[in-house]
Amino acid sequence: MKTRPSKIVCVGRSYADHVKELNNAMPGRPVLFIKPPSSLIGLDEGISWNPAWGSCHFECEFVLRIDQPLKGETDPQKVLQAIGAVTLGLDLTLRDLQNELKDKGQPWERAKAFDGSCVLADWVDVSEITNWEETRFTFHINDELRQDGNTALLMFNIAYLLVDINQVFSLEPVMSL
Repeated sequence: MKTRPSKIVCVGRSYADHVKELNNAMPGRPVLFIKPPSSLIGLDEGISWNPAWGSCHFECEFVLRIDQPLKGETDPQKVLQAIGAVTLGLDLTLRDLQNELKDKGQPWERAKAFDGSCVLADWVDVSEITNWEETRFTFHINDELRQDGNTALLMFNIAYLLVDINQVFSLEPVMSL
């Protein structure tokens, strides 16, 4: 990767259909978790995991790159202006391990934040996004459609998510390597 963030803030249970599919409770506010910088790889680096850890599931995610620092910002327009680029990413989950950890009431980092669990495509300048509230994205494997998403289906819109995240975590521009 040419850029490296200080942290990767992820939103779990962000689409109602996926929450229902996994038989999870609908969240009243965004479910946040962190992935370390070591989880980040480029799509061209290849995807791998230890099969001894069980099944690995993927979810295609709409990913934002923050190019201006944010700390405690509550203005939805200001948080949107801090976005410099977007891409699609794969959030990899070791589902068997995650279920085992959930059953024991333990944190999920082993299943969600392992090295290589955050796979990103190339960045697209934010100027190419015309409508944050309705941006469609698709994910194909070997020309087969695997996921068809739209930001309109998010349980919380992007500006709301960024404001909520920024009340807990400072958001910093990525570092160039």
